[in-house]
Amino acid sequence: AKGFMPVREGLALYEAAAGAGSLGLPLLEVGTYCGRSTILLADAAREAGVAAITVDHHRGSEEQQPGWEYHDPSVVDPEVGLMDTLPTFRRTLHTAGLEDRVIAIVGRSPQVAAAWGGKLGFVFIDGGHTDEHAAGDYEGWAPHVAEGGTLAIHDVFPDPADGGQAPYRIYLRALASGAFEEVSVTDSLRILRRTAPGI
Repeated sequence: AKGFMPVREGLALYEAAAGAGSLGLPLLEVGTYCGRSTILLADAAREAGVAAITVDHHRGSEEQQPGWEYHDPSVVDPEVGLMDTLPTFRRTLHTAGLEDRVIAIVGRSPQVAAAWGGKLGFVFIDGGHTDEHAAGDYEGWAPHVAEGGTLAIHDVFPDPADGGQAPYRIYLRALASGAFEEVSVTDSLRILRRTAPGI
C-alpha cells in the first residue's frame, strides 16, 4: 500500500495497538492517506475484537500538494483537480480483506474529534504536520484516550534537519502535561501511555 510508514515503525505501531486492544476500546488513527498504517491498526483491532477507526479528509496534507516533495499526481481527482486518496484507500482495504474491519470517517480531524463522544484505547496521530494541524489533532483526540490507553505520534524529529517540528512539539507537550509517559521510541514513532487525566 502507498504510504509513509517504514517497516520498523509499522511493527512497533502494530505491537502498541495490539497491546492497547486489551482495554476493549476502539483504536483510532488520524491521517489515513492510502491506508498503509490502517491495515496494521485493523489487524490489531481484529485480534482484540475491537473497532478500528480512521479519520482523514482525503485531500492530502500540506507536503502532499502540487509542487511539494511528497506530491503524488496519481491520487489527484481529474474532475475537481484536488487530491482524493479515498478511492486508493478503499482499494487498499479491499485487497487486504479488511473492508468489514475498518470504520472510515471522512472529515477534518478537529471537527470529528469535537463530535466524538467516547473513550479510545489507542490514538495514532499522523495527520497534518503544521503546528495548527498537529496541535488540533492533539487537542481534539488526546482527551479521548482512556486511562491506561495509548497515544502514538508519528514523524517526531527532535533535530529540525531530519523533519518538521510540529509532531515533536505535541510529543513534548504530552510529556510535559504529566498525563502521558513514554513507553517506547522507534525511529520517528513515539508510544505514550495515559497515566493521569489532562492534556
